[in-house]
Amino acid sequence: MKSDRNVSYKGDRKLIVSITPHLDKKLDDPLYVQLYRYIRESVESGKLPSGGKLPAIRALAQHLSISKNTVEAAYGQLLAEGYVESRERGGYLIQPIEELWHSPAAAVSETSLSLLNKQPYGSSLIQREKAQRYEFRYGDIAFDRFPLDLWKSCLSQAITEYAPSAPFDILGYGDRFGHPGLRQALAEYVYQSRGVSCAADQIFICAGTQYAVSMLLQAMELRRLPFAMEEPGYNGVRTVLSGMDCNVTSIAIREDGIDVAELEQSDAAVAYVTPSHQFPLGMVMPIEKRLRLLKWASGKDGLILEDDYDSEFRYGSRPIPSLKALDADDRVIYMGTLSKAFLPGVRLSYVIMPRGFIPLMRDKLEAYSCSVSPMLQQAVWLFMKQGHYGRHVRRMRRVYHARYRALTEAIRQYMGDRVEIVGDSSGMHVLLRVPGRSADELIRLGEERGCLLFAAAKHWNEPNEEARQFVMLGFGGMDEEKLTEGVRKLAQAWFPA
Repeated sequence: MKSDRNVSYKGDRKLIVSITPHLDKKLDDPLYVQLYRYIRESVESGKLPSGGKLPAIRALAQHLSISKNTVEAAYGQLLAEGYVESRERGGYLIQPIEELWHSPAAAVSETSLSLLNKQPYGSSLIQREKAQRYEFRYGDIAFDRFPLDLWKSCLSQAITEYAPSAPFDILGYGDRFGHPGLRQALAEYVYQSRGVSCAADQIFICAGTQYAVSMLLQAMELRRLPFAMEEPGYNGVRTVLSGMDCNVTSIAIREDGIDVAELEQSDAAVAYVTPSHQFPLGMVMPIEKRLRLLKWASGKDGLILEDDYDSEFRYGSRPIPSLKALDADDRVIYMGTLSKAFLPGVRLSYVIMPRGFIPLMRDKLEAYSCSVSPMLQQAVWLFMKQGHYGRHVRRMRRVYHARYRALTEAIRQYMGDRVEIVGDSSGMHVLLRVPGRSADELIRLGEERGCLLFAAAKHWNEPNEEARQFVMLGFGGMDEEKLTEGVRKLAQAWFPA
């Protein structure tokens, strides 16, 4: 992409006077995506210097003859991913690009190494035995890349600096809806990263998606309404619906997401969907189908539960607004989580309620305490407030992209056309199918070579023969070298010479 830029200096700060990418309205990608991608690549390559200040939104819009909204959208995506930092009256400053670790040795931080070295012998032995296994477990994250020191600092601040001045808020039961500052930070985050415009009082914080669904079923009495569930779909939510004796209709998944025509013919009044990364098949629902789904909810006087569980991680596909961002009629209940992008052990999810249901939820939640520790909420708020969260998400997007690429390239190298890979280039898992072979057989053979993997059939309400052939490979918890070696061992087990 041919371009030029001008840089001037004010003291030690570099002021980027102009950025001139080639923006083409004929391309499929919107202009804001082209601009965002150009700036991101320029920052990563060092062409736009760390510490530099991006041009003002109005000035760049005039320079490129595009709308301010286009520039704002591009800057917002860069801000959400941690490439830039917004400062009051200071504009957008480019953040330092941390060097990516490629070698297995460098992939383990000094903090992680010191913690392992301090463990007793028995614990170290367990770690070594576990390290010899190849665990393709969905839900595992890259603990070796987690900024433990920063997190410890935020935890310490929450206890030592804030608890004495506000003991009830930090050491007591806290706000029933959740930490006010954290709810505000989450409202800003979903606007920047997912295009969702909401106020902090529309958010309530809870301990995981299953808990969130359970609370909604009880507080809003949704369990009395007929439900629609994707087939296949997330078994964790199906289990909650079943446990509360909900009337659930399974709606087939097509190549672009839930079959809206089939949904329209059902008697469902509430639909649970995963449009940004269908679980477990992995496709992304296109805009046209999202609008049709919203039209169904409006015409039915119904509701949609949107589970946006890992939308931070896209590898090559352009950003698509969440269903909630397109929701002009306030029919979508949005559910997000920090379990994938941050830490599953924090057990922190959040729900964005339609404005009309806030009085009902406040009334119902008066009888409940918030299910997430106020102390942990305070620490997460500090982590976000100090800018660590955006940088961490940006780093993890790169880490998981590299791991996704290593996994899929290894599958193609060692298994070739003998297997089928299912799943869009996003998220933290893929499905794998060996035609004519059952998942149970593949799992057993893999375990003999030290590989732990899992059948995907539990996510079907009524699994057919093809569903029973899928295995789920999570790749978040292993580095590239281990993923490659694990796939090689699976190939040896499944296709012996």
